[in-house]
Amino acid sequence: MKKKVEMDDELCPEYDLSQLLKGGVRGKYAERYKEGTNLVLLSQDVAKVFPDEEAVNKTLRLVMQLAKIPVASR
Repeated sequence: MKKKVEMDDELCPEYDLSQLLKGGVRGKYAERYKEGTNLVLLSQDVAKVFPDEEAVNKTLRLVMQLAKIPVASR
């Protein structure tokens, strides 16, 4: 008969691990990680503005181009 092992962790008792881990997909982003893709979490207000990753990338590329434009000093 196996003994029940008590774990000394900081997880609050109201969290049920069987429910927290339900529906998780092991290695979901493993292939993208291997490719060197960077995953970035956008703030909610920012994410609402962009419908998809293509829109985010286009906007960031535009910002990169604008950053190259020299600004005339006053």
